[in-house]
Amino acid sequence: MPEIIIDLSQLFDDNAKLSEFDTYIQKAKELAGEGNNIILTGAAPVWLYLKIAHALHGKARKLIYRSPVIGDVVIFDHSPD
Repeated sequence: MPEIIIDLSQLFDDNAKLSEFDTYIQKAKELAGEGNNIILTGAAPVWLYLKIAHALHGKARKLIYRSPVIGDVVIFDHSPD
């Protein structure tokens, strides 16, 4: 299964804005594709991580948050393995 890394800091310039939320969601969905293992990483506000994770539920097979401090944290895993 492909593993796709989405660096949330690349979705916006300078500061993330709530007014641009739909754009961030669309970009993340395009990058994620369907049924892939997704890793979210990068400097971004917590609200953006939460909203992107929610938007990818049902699209991603597995979602991981990659922390620079503690490593990978599985958010959800819908693989039959």
